[in-house]
Formats: sequence, structure tokens, C-alpha cells
Amino acid sequence: MRRRDFIALIGGAAAAWPFGVRAEQSDQVRRIGVLNALAEADPQAQAWEGAFRSRLTELGWIDGRNVHVDYRWGAASVDRLQSLAEELVRLKPDVLIAITTPATAALHTQTRSIPIVFAAVSDPIGSGFVRSLASPGGNITGFIDIEASLSGKWLELMRAIAPRVTRVALLFNPQTAPFCAILSGYVPGRRSGVRDRAD
Repeated sequence: MRRRDFIALIGGAAAAWPFGVRAEQSDQVRRIGVLNALAEADPQAQAWEGAFRSRLTELGWIDGRNVHVDYRWGAASVDRLQSLAEELVRLKPDVLIAITTPATAALHTQTRSIPIVFAAVSDPIGSGFVRSLASPGGNITGFIDIEASLSGKWLELMRAIAPRVTRVALLFNPQTAPFCAILSGYVPGRRSGVRDRAD
């Protein structure tokens, strides 16, 4: 996701936060918990954090003045994300932000009352986060980063680029890339998460 897109995304998320009043109208220090599945040193994670901080400032939320932001970094470890999610929920933030599907899943298991805004999630309905995109329900909403119907277009592009290709394989870890399960036809409990298909 490009920095510009992420800034726009977080700006939209800020409008959904349940702070009740805008930053300049409140003396109360609000708390935001951010769970990112990437490592803190990851360049993409740093770009996202910088964009987020910048947009918060533009909206009047100054970290340390009227808002306190707690960042946690999962470094692509599902177990670590679970413990960090539990830690963030214990801090009782006003809102939680989850970056990626694994981070959202970890927070979703920890709270049904603190609002969660997700970003970079591929299948929030299939993952059980929301009832529908139009009416999420519960305490969770956010932005998807992929539409499953695009997978057919990817294959069309591949055939245009490499017309001799007749078989495609997809490798994935369903714990960290659940959208691949949708695209590949993965069925939990099967010995392999890969389905190949000849056209």
C-alpha cells in the first residue's frame, strides 16, 4: 500500500473513532492502541507509522498532549501478535487499530467491546471479523486491501504475459495469509494448502 493511500485510509479511520468530539474540543487525553503485524524496523511499517502520526497531527491529535499512542509490532509471529493484542487490550484504549489480517484476528479474539479499526485486511467477512462490508456490526470495521474477484484478472494477466503457462501453483500459510485460502480453494484439514489447476 502506498504512503498516500495509507494516509487517506487512516484519515477515514479517524472519522470513525468513537472519541465523541474533535481533538481541539476535548481536554481528555485519548488512548490509541496500534497492532502492526510487521517488524518495527520494516521500511513499510515505518512508512505507515510516519503517515499515521502525520495525519493524526493534521487532525489535531498530538501524541503526548491530547492523545497517547501505544505501538506494538508482531514481527510476523502469530503467537507474538496474540500476546501483544492481550497487552494492548489491558491498557483499555479508546480505539484499537490493526494493520493486516493476523493483527486484526489477534485483537478480535481479545475484545468485543473496544472499537477496532483494521487496515490491509483481505477478507474480513470470511475471517469472521464483520457480518458484511455494508453493515459490519459488532465493534470492528475497517478497510480491505484486496477483492477476491480480482484473482481471475491476475490469471488473465499472467496468460497475457506468459501464454505458454498452463499450470499455476499457490503457496501460502493460512495463519498469516488467509486471503490466499479464498483464492486457492484451501480447505482446513486438508494435507496441503496448495491446489494446482490446469487450464
